[in-house]
Amino acid sequence: MTVPNQYDSNPADRRNFIAAGAAGAAAVVLGDHAEAAPAASSTAATRIVAEFLQNTAPEKIEAATNRLVAEDATYISLNFDNPELKKVLPWTGTQKGRQAYITTFTGVAKLWTIEDFKIFDLFGAGENVAVFGSFTYRSNARGKSFTSPFSVHAKVKNGKIVYFLFMEDTFASSRSFSSGGTWTIKTDANGPEFQV
Repeated sequence: MTVPNQYDSNPADRRNFIAAGAAGAAAVVLGDHAEAAPAASSTAATRIVAEFLQNTAPEKIEAATNRLVAEDATYISLNFDNPELKKVLPWTGTQKGRQAYITTFTGVAKLWTIEDFKIFDLFGAGENVAVFGSFTYRSNARGKSFTSPFSVHAKVKNGKIVYFLFMEDTFASSRSFSSGGTWTIKTDANGPEFQV
């Protein structure tokens, strides 16, 4: 999937857009390929989530988490609990506390090179914030690239993130580490098996 470039591809211009629109925009600074889309309206909760997402690079995530995430916050990464997926992506599942946020974002940066990250929409109502976008990662172990949509549902109370649910295409992200092999699948009880 190719996502159209919404802004000038000049990294300096992109950084200026992100810096200028940080209060009312979703911006993720995960390298020179990060892009953002302005939010239709800004709330205290959307500004906190946008600021957190601006600071998820490995050298920034701990300070951002300590500043913007509640001590007992819930982080749900990709599923509620899946031991098989946890073998591939160790941070998956439901976790409590700030360390879950730090572990997730440092783990992502360790396993993949972030080639692109775009936020298309960020909006909120009360304590709830929704974020929608796409990213392209390349696995460091296999060199396989994939593009995935993503979505976030966050909750902010008393100026801190207390809940963060992150969803992506886990089939694609897991396959970026594969070296071979197939699955035999049967989705329709009356249909044939097939391999992927």
